[in-house]
Amino acid sequence: MALRWVKRLLVLALLAFAALLLWGYARSHPEDMPWTELDLTRPVGAFTGRKLTALAGEGARCRALLRDAGVRFTPLPARRSGQCGYDDAVRFTRGGALEIAWRPADLGTSCAVSASLALWEWHAVQPAALKHLGSKVVAIDHFGSYSCRRLYGRSEGAWSEHSTANAVDIAAFRLADGRRVSVAGDWDDKGAKGRFLHAARDGACDLFATVLSPDYNAAHRDHFHLDQAKRGVAGWRGCR
Repeated sequence: MALRWVKRLLVLALLAFAALLLWGYARSHPEDMPWTELDLTRPVGAFTGRKLTALAGEGARCRALLRDAGVRFTPLPARRSGQCGYDDAVRFTRGGALEIAWRPADLGTSCAVSASLALWEWHAVQPAALKHLGSKVVAIDHFGSYSCRRLYGRSEGAWSEHSTANAVDIAAFRLADGRRVSVAGDWDDKGAKGRFLHAARDGACDLFATVLSPDYNAAHRDHFHLDQAKRGVAGWRGCR
């Protein structure tokens, strides 16, 4: 009987120690915990991508997160056109915590996508550019965000995330030293440009619900498609 109680106490002590370790880790790494609030000033963690996706429909909270992270932006008025439109889109403005400009400059996306783009710049694009190319990215060329259309421009079927400004297509990166690295021209490059593009794509996969590149199909041969599509309770994420 005494031995049984000793074993039980030992198990309880081990459980308490494990709980203490988890508590300590959660305090120092809240970005890795599913129950903590998203903070754009923290490193990217295991649940950051899912928390970003959950910002859809949380316009006020999303804008507050951007402001707290030093991101300058202009809220866009709500837009509606049949099945298309958006309520919480924003447009980045120059200055503040972001260094990368957008070409064309009038890019407006859902707030959830904008928050993800900010983290992508800080934690994926710029580190990859410095590592592989030795120069910072100063501008990103894009094919736009909002477009009232169905997937692949079909006349029937599901609506694209572009129809709610919940997606953006990335075409190329312009560097401080004057070079331009494009998805169309450099994806298959075996050198620094190709390594940079693959690292930028892989970094996006930690932040967006969907990331599609030339590895996916011919329709994406010249751009990265990034979106924050909500996919129910399972919340599966696509990275290709």
